[in-house]
Amino acid sequence: MKLVLAGASGYLGTAWRDHLAQQGHEVTRLVRGEPMSADESKWDPYAGHVDPAVIEQADAVAALSGASLVRLPFSESYKKVFTDSRVLTTRTLAKAIARSERKPAFLAQNGIAGYGDRGDLVLTEDSPTDAPSFMGQVTRAWQDATGAAESAGARVVVMRTGVVLGPGGGAFKPLSLMFRFGLGGPVGSGEQYFSTISLHDWVRAATFLAEHEECRGAYNLSGPVPATNAEFGRSLGHLLHRPSKLRAPAWPIRKALGDVSSELLGSARVVPLRLEEAGFVFEHRTQEQIITAALGR
Repeated sequence: MKLVLAGASGYLGTAWRDHLAQQGHEVTRLVRGEPMSADESKWDPYAGHVDPAVIEQADAVAALSGASLVRLPFSESYKKVFTDSRVLTTRTLAKAIARSERKPAFLAQNGIAGYGDRGDLVLTEDSPTDAPSFMGQVTRAWQDATGAAESAGARVVVMRTGVVLGPGGGAFKPLSLMFRFGLGGPVGSGEQYFSTISLHDWVRAATFLAEHEECRGAYNLSGPVPATNAEFGRSLGHLLHRPSKLRAPAWPIRKALGDVSSELLGSARVVPLRLEEAGFVFEHRTQEQIITAALGR
């Protein structure tokens, strides 16, 4: 399989391209600067430019680009940067696919924030994605940006990804550091569901969706046994042999993070119904298995 990848230098992109290479697939990385190797191609997503020949030769195109969520302050100007880095890059690739003759498959990264704060309700791909929060609005605009490719008849897969936990970076690095220093514990009430997936299973799932032509539409990329924030903390503390009772109150989190505090305080009990129905088998199903894998054990 020949795959064109935007966001190849990020945490997910780096892990995925390594996995694809191990599986014998060919990856072309889209870069903003001048290409430094034969497997790179220059693009300008904000100007809507990508080499049409690169898209034409691809079996699949994937959009993982996006500015970091970890940013203080999360100002109004940064909200625009955060949104544009996802929506405009995805739209540029969707339009390029729509213009192509071959119409390669399009895999577009997304999030689970559209489901909103739903308590202990089990959320599948058929659940409403009408959350009024800033992050909910971003996920809807992000998905809508794939429209040109879908209207042109391309196979489009929207990967609604939970919190990816893996060694060496991503969300797990700051989380595990807090616990290692004895500062870990539940966030807010701790009763909110915290839907995660191991990095290992995420790259396997993304590859599965790229390879299986019958897969199209939205898929939840999240572990099949979601746990609460408090359960996550207890598991991480147990595996690190560190305490996990230092509660972080909700109000300073809301004060510091503002519109993105819902990512920590909201409850989304997300399950990967369509992914498992398609035949994907998770290697890390439970929260403890996911954390163990993130610890490199």
